[in-house]
Amino acid sequence: MPEFRNPNQGGGGSQDSRSFLLMMLVMLGVIFGLQYWRSAHNPQTASPDHQPAAAAPAEPGGASSPTAPAGAGAVAATPALAAAAQTSTVVENELYRITFSNRGGQVTSWILKKYKDEAGHPLDLVHDGAAALYGYPLSLYTYDAGLTNQLANALYVASETGTVEAPASLTFKYAAGDLAVTKTFTFGSDYVIRANTEVLRNGVPVRALLAWPAGLGDMETTMAYAGAQVDTNEDGKTDHLAIKKVIGGNTLSGSFDFAGTSDQYFAAVFLPSQPSDSTVVTFSHKIDVTKVKRSNITGETMSKSNKPLLLPVLGTAVGALSGHTETRIFVGPKDVSVLKSIHTADGGTLEPLLDFGFFGFIGKYLFLGLRAVHAAIAPYDTGVHNYSWGWAIVLFTLLIYIVLLPLRVQGMKSAVKMQRLQPQIDAIKAKYNNPKATDPKAAEMNAEVMALQKANGVSMLGGCIPSLIQLPLLFAFFTMMTKVVELRQAHFFWLPNLAAADPYHILPITMVITSFLAQYYTPSPGVDPQQQKMMAFMMPAFSGWMTWNYASGLALYWNIGNLVMIAQQLAMNRTSLGREMREIAAQRARRKTVPPKVLRAASPKTLQGKK
Repeated sequence: MPEFRNPNQGGGGSQDSRSFLLMMLVMLGVIFGLQYWRSAHNPQTASPDHQPAAAAPAEPGGASSPTAPAGAGAVAATPALAAAAQTSTVVENELYRITFSNRGGQVTSWILKKYKDEAGHPLDLVHDGAAALYGYPLSLYTYDAGLTNQLANALYVASETGTVEAPASLTFKYAAGDLAVTKTFTFGSDYVIRANTEVLRNGVPVRALLAWPAGLGDMETTMAYAGAQVDTNEDGKTDHLAIKKVIGGNTLSGSFDFAGTSDQYFAAVFLPSQPSDSTVVTFSHKIDVTKVKRSNITGETMSKSNKPLLLPVLGTAVGALSGHTETRIFVGPKDVSVLKSIHTADGGTLEPLLDFGFFGFIGKYLFLGLRAVHAAIAPYDTGVHNYSWGWAIVLFTLLIYIVLLPLRVQGMKSAVKMQRLQPQIDAIKAKYNNPKATDPKAAEMNAEVMALQKANGVSMLGGCIPSLIQLPLLFAFFTMMTKVVELRQAHFFWLPNLAAADPYHILPITMVITSFLAQYYTPSPGVDPQQQKMMAFMMPAFSGWMTWNYASGLALYWNIGNLVMIAQQLAMNRTSLGREMREIAAQRARRKTVPPKVLRAASPKTLQGKK
């Protein structure tokens, strides 16, 4: 993006300065506005304190957990049923390997076989440290803290032990005193499992929700923790609750097609079989990542301070109002193809889980285009490291800039037309003595200028269109690069992860060079030479700063775009249009060298004669 210019600005230095400052303010407003929006939706502040299990809130409406009706004392005690020792059961298919413990009938490990963590080990989506503090996946949550603790620590009798290949079914049962619990899980060939749970006390259903209470195991950096959110879809409307909006222990009532927690790349989401009978509880905790096992926060961060590093983890629990919960559970990657293949009870899909941010309507289609290019070239990439996603970014960038080339040429034509009219526009301004914006004569002057432009077929924004189009594309790429799991850990030559920063900062440094060259070779006849020189240094510095610690895929896209623009501009500079633009720019530079006294004494006609 070699320039942000307004080719319609007047010839006066003060007018140039005002236009330049306005353009810079707009650009900075978009940048910091996007950052504010990102912080509002994915803030890096810790979440509110969540009450520990011993202080769990009462059921909504102030009611305690269900108790037996009058006369229930006559009900015979449930025969005791509990295991003598702790055992484990492993269920696996081609996609996952889930380890259940009969203590609580809950999950202690959920490995996704196709993904790895930052250390290169199979990715476990159970957050060890957080789960040990706040509960393991598929535990049961009730509005009675004592009962919740009992259900999580009881030794259930498992229908299977050892290793079981899916498709399969696994049941856990426990009974003691007046309590009877049954948890049944069914496994297929995809990322979805089915759950059927029921807790009875004196034969009466207890409102017990199936929970994923403590974050995801891929959260190994501060950015990953900050990207956590709670996702809900109620009556077809998807909501992504950022950390600061999640209230620990809060109950959400409604008709939920799905509800769960996710981060940048993975999700654990419940899909109730009867959305109208569903209820959702949200959890928000803090953990000291210097003390938990599953954390890849850099030693540099820890060594600078002995203080705890508190970061947020979110969770959800979903259950039926009737007390008998039937739901499906998706635990896996936020891959577009995978999400589209999973349907809710009301016929929707999980595709809305993938949130592309502020420019999502652009980012989504950019990614679909990038994925199409990748699908076309992937069969030809048989190398050991599989660089296909990097090459897809390169080729997709080339396609984008080829498509934008006609607009770029049209922008040059519009800029030249405007500069041809500049002497007449200067004469109109001189006639009105350059009135201030609040002066009533300013409206008359602007009307006359617009009539002149319309008569000559000049568009006010014609020269800005290429930049106005490139900015949303750039910011859409900015968000998209860290949202799609396909780019996670995608290699490209020296880059180990296109979704992470260039470890050697080669691309950001190259960005500074290519941005400078793009500015240098692009004539700007409507921009003051001093402003053009300033932009030639500011824009490269800005682009290098943006990509220094951000996704290297963005820096790759931006660098390739700059190289394409340089090549296009060098070719256009050889055309008659390009030569005329350079001559106009040179004439403007020469006029700026005339002493101010001479400029004030000279008429527009005299200056025009000096061209």
